[in-house]
Amino acid sequence: MKKLFAAVLLGTMTLSMGVLASAEDDGVLKMATNAEFPPYEYHEMVDGEDKIVGIDAEVAGLIAEELGMTLEIEDMAFDSVLAAVQTGQVDIAMAGITVTEERLQSVSFTDPYTTATQMIIVPEGSDIKGPDDLAGKTIGVQLGTTGDIYVEDVEDATIERFNKGFEAVQDLLAGRLDAVVIDGEPAKVFVSQNEGLVLIDEPFTEEEYAIAVAKDNEEFLTKVNDALTKLKESGAFQEVVDKYISSDDSADEAETEAAESETAAE
Repeated sequence: MKKLFAAVLLGTMTLSMGVLASAEDDGVLKMATNAEFPPYEYHEMVDGEDKIVGIDAEVAGLIAEELGMTLEIEDMAFDSVLAAVQTGQVDIAMAGITVTEERLQSVSFTDPYTTATQMIIVPEGSDIKGPDDLAGKTIGVQLGTTGDIYVEDVEDATIERFNKGFEAVQDLLAGRLDAVVIDGEPAKVFVSQNEGLVLIDEPFTEEEYAIAVAKDNEEFLTKVNDALTKLKESGAFQEVVDKYISSDDSADEAETEAAESETAAE
């Protein structure tokens, strides 16, 4: 058993060390995401072609440029993105990923690039006014997200898990859920798109997003961090954020883009 563990460990270390080499060798930065998360990543028709756009997608493209590479995005289920990094299928993962102690066991993270919140969506007239009111309720979450993790602590709650956030929102609209817990910016988009839903003012949690890379690949982690720092210092990072999130938090632009994406996907 010890020999088997050692062999697996050696293989994992070799794979981690090889991620940067393979990326640099072919000049392609491979990124895993779950493109169901506006305004961070979602599908949109661009010049007649279905593309993945959003904050994470554009920032990743700028990071690739800083590294002298081209970006290639792989869309997959959210609960698969970290495994894709861990196994070397991709070089990085950006999907509105929150740094947690559990996730740090399998991957490394860059410096945080934004602060986010988990928010609560409820129907108009709901008796849920804050996180404490979720006790005993039926709550929808997206599988594998921090919302999924943290609602486990809600007393006597029934948790319904969905592969996509909008699927949870549809069940909320249909009356099969009492609330949905999901990241703040997508929550604003979903509420603005669906009459009869409201967003609770008090956040469910506050957290930070970062880029996941293969564990113990310090050289690659440093290069990505350096690229991210340059983008922040130059103002290029903020330009991307401002493009997708209006300063007054009206979410009008994100709503339009997400609606176009949904239409294109139908």
